[in-house]
Amino acid sequence: MKLGRREKYLVILAACCLVVFLLFQFFFFPFLEKRQRMKKAIQAKEEALKEVVILSAKYRSYKTGSRGARNILARRKVGFTLFSFLERAAGEALVKGHIKYMRPSVLKGTGPYEETMVEMKLEGISLGQLVDYLYRIESPQNVVGIKRISIKENKGAPGSLDAILQVLTLKRT
Repeated sequence: MKLGRREKYLVILAACCLVVFLLFQFFFFPFLEKRQRMKKAIQAKEEALKEVVILSAKYRSYKTGSRGARNILARRKVGFTLFSFLERAAGEALVKGHIKYMRPSVLKGTGPYEETMVEMKLEGISLGQLVDYLYRIESPQNVVGIKRISIKENKGAPGSLDAILQVLTLKRT
């Protein structure tokens, strides 16, 4: 079969287009797709690395805080009990007569510390007395803090309050 000059150019052009199409389809596009996947994978790994760095910094700060708590607990008076601490502070804040109840409990922790908690109810106290008492018992020196507090107006005495406090501290096991 004899092809004219024009048909030869068209066949060559079609063959070139077919070769270019095959090159793009089987080499260039897969290369770009793989490159795009690699970029996404690198970005995901970078994000994961950033998260690891942040978690590492948090861990170091917690570890430092733990050492600080250990040092504070070591400096605390021998024989320190939360119950007696709260009772003494109530006497100093002049709310000892308003204590309805004090219930101590011990919560086992997973670490080297256990939480000692006392739930107490104060009835018929003024706002000033409550603030004074809270000021006395929130003690970073003794690792004592308030976990939960509930304050209501006392129905029997206008202007006075009833408060339920959950106070906790740490103790080495």
